[in-house]
Amino acid sequence: MQNLIIFAIILSFVIVLAMGPFMIPFLIKLKVGNTEREELESHQKKTGTPTMGGVMIIAAIVITSLVFLNVCPDAYPVVFLIVGFGVIGFIDDFLKVVKKKSDGLLAKQKMLLQIIVTAVFAYFMHSAGNLGLLIPFSGGYVLDIGILAYPLLFFAVIGTVNGVNFTDGVDGLASTVTLVVAGFFLIAGVIKGSGTWPVDAAVIGALMGFLVYNCYPAKVFMGDTGSLALGGYVAGAAYMMQMPIFIIIIGLIYLVEVLSVMIQVTYFKKTGGKRIFRMAPIHHHFELGGWSETKVVAIFSIFTAIMCLIALLGI
Repeated sequence: MQNLIIFAIILSFVIVLAMGPFMIPFLIKLKVGNTEREELESHQKKTGTPTMGGVMIIAAIVITSLVFLNVCPDAYPVVFLIVGFGVIGFIDDFLKVVKKKSDGLLAKQKMLLQIIVTAVFAYFMHSAGNLGLLIPFSGGYVLDIGILAYPLLFFAVIGTVNGVNFTDGVDGLASTVTLVVAGFFLIAGVIKGSGTWPVDAAVIGALMGFLVYNCYPAKVFMGDTGSLALGGYVAGAAYMMQMPIFIIIIGLIYLVEVLSVMIQVTYFKKTGGKRIFRMAPIHHHFELGGWSETKVVAIFSIFTAIMCLIALLGI
C-alpha cells in the first residue's frame, strides 16, 4: 500500500502541475478575474487574478481516485461530495466572474443545492450503516445516536464546506491548511484500515501542485469551485471513518473562520455598526493588524498541524 499511496500523491501532483501552464492562461483569456474587497489595500493588486483554479484540483483528485476506486470502493462517497460541492462552487463562480452577476447563486439557491448533495451522501451513509461517531480519546468507542445522526450529518457537512470556503481568502491559506488536514486523514486511514486512502493521497498531491501556483503571490485562486470541493472532501473523509467529531479538532481553523463571521455580523447588527474584529473572516483581522499573508498562512497551518497531532492521539 505504501508504494500505491506514493504513486497516487505523485500522479495527482503532476496532473495539477501540468494543467497550470494551460489552464491559467485560459482563465485569463476568459477574463475569469477576482475582485478584492476595498478595505484590504494590500489585496488590490490581486484584482484580476484568475479564479476557478479549483477545476485543476478536482480534475486531479477525480482522475487519480479513479485509478484505485475498483479496489477501494469506500472512496466513492468522498469523491461524490468533492464533485458535488465543486459543481455548486463552479456554478457560483461562473455566474460571478463570467456572467458578471455580483452575488452569483442566491443564498437560498446555494443552500438548496448543498442540501441536495448532502442528502445523497446521507443516503450512502445510511445504506452503509456508517453513521456511528468515534469518540476522541475513548479508546475506540463508537457512539450510536440513532435518528439524531441525520440532522447532525447535514449540519456537519454543510458547516464544514462553508468553513473551508470562508478560509479561502489569503494566498495559499485554504490550500495549506487543508493539505495538513488531508495528511491527518491519510495517516488515520492507514491506522484504521480505511479504504479512503486514494482520495486522501490525491488531495495531498493536488494541493501540493496547486500551491506551486497559489502560494504568495498567487497566480491563480481556487475560487468557490475549489474551496467547496475541499470542504466536501474534509466532511466526506471524516464520515467515512466515523470521525465527524474530529473535524472540531483538526478543522478548528475552519470553525473559527465561520464563527468570526457570525459573531461579526450579529454584533454589527445589534450595535448599529460596531465591530468586534477589524474584519471578518478572522484571517483578515490579523492582516489588518499587521500580519503578512505568508505569516497568516504559516501560523494557521502550524496551528492546524498541532491540532492534527493531538487528534491522532485521540484515535
